[in-house]
Amino acid sequence: MLKAEPIVNTQPEPQPRIKSKLRENVEAIVVAVILAMFLRTFVVQAFKIPSGSMKETLQIGDHILVNKFIYGVKLPFVHYTLIPVSEPKRRDIVVFEFPEDPDKDFIKRVVGLPGDVVEVRNKAVYVNGELQQEPYAVHLDPHVMPPQLQPRDFFGPITVPPHCLFVMGDNRDHSYDSRYWGFVDLKVVKGKAFIIYWSWDKDRFNVRWNRLFHLLE
Repeated sequence: MLKAEPIVNTQPEPQPRIKSKLRENVEAIVVAVILAMFLRTFVVQAFKIPSGSMKETLQIGDHILVNKFIYGVKLPFVHYTLIPVSEPKRRDIVVFEFPEDPDKDFIKRVVGLPGDVVEVRNKAVYVNGELQQEPYAVHLDPHVMPPQLQPRDFFGPITVPPHCLFVMGDNRDHSYDSRYWGFVDLKVVKGKAFIIYWSWDKDRFNVRWNRLFHLLE
């Protein structure tokens, strides 16, 4: 009696190419996101300038990059420096957590370092008794405010405490800075601004092409 032979499928089984392709894409996206988060946390971060306190150096609508590695590798949220690299210097433009509201980021210029004696006399800035030459500083208000009214034009002398900075905006007559709210703790400094990569003038609805890729000093 003849027995039927089993039918053997000689065709190769189709590979799950669609599934493997989807997995590759997902893995690539995950790696890209992790890399972007790492760079943003430890290396470089983008910020947008919302106010005019740093005019004329920085305009409203400037988009800048901040070097977060230059002052050391810090653990996020706890402000602990894992790998110290360097300390801020006078004239550095720094981004930091606003002492009165840590959820906000401020950008100002370093005027005084730990141990420095800072004084403002008739709008002029003195550090350790020496008049500072500040070509980036602008004064748009011709009036001089007496010290009894506010500390804008007359301030100090005051000594910067250890592990702190004294900062001011370049737009000296219109900047809410260390003259009003005190010092910046070094541990909340996020990094140094170093370049404008984009600039949008919303009032004129155009790009400020001459400001693109401008290095900050």
